[in-house]
Amino acid sequence: MTSPGLWSVDYEVYGDVQGVFFRKYTEEQAKRVAVVGWVKNTAYGTVTGQVQGSKEKVDVMKNWLINVGSPMSRIDKAVFSNERQIQDLGYSSFKTKY
Repeated sequence: MTSPGLWSVDYEVYGDVQGVFFRKYTEEQAKRVAVVGWVKNTAYGTVTGQVQGSKEKVDVMKNWLINVGSPMSRIDKAVFSNERQIQDLGYSSFKTKY
């Protein structure tokens, strides 16, 4: 049996994404999709983090980060970097970092 492969991607979301429950909704969406990783606010007014899971689930999460976000947020852009296939998940769940 072959594994479908695990993927990891780093992200940073720009726009009106702080003070609008963006991290809370990101964590809820990640748990709904069943990916692991983290999210946190930056000192520059952006939200950054990492998502890990199957390629399909990571793509669902990327789409959500670009197009949906929290109800009160305004997403100007989302930048994805360091996208790569990984051997093992680096996290056991999805957490908000402070």
